[in-house]
Amino acid sequence: VRMSTLRYRDLIKMREEELIEELQRLEGELLQERGVSASGGAPTNPGRISQIKKDIARIKTVQRERRGVNAGL
Repeated sequence: VRMSTLRYRDLIKMREEELIEELQRLEGELLQERGVSASGGAPTNPGRISQIKKDIARIKTVQRERRGVNAGL
């Protein structure tokens, strides 16, 4: 499990396939962490869920920018 936060400047250098792969990995990890939390277990790192959610948001932001959705704003 990688604990470092993904940085925007690193994400913009990644290929689309790498972004999709990382997004899927993070979403799976988030499900696992939420499952542990929901079943009453103590999370190994309490701040990890919010960190994962922020990393997912960063990836989706990069993907959105590449599609040009924000071009008109």
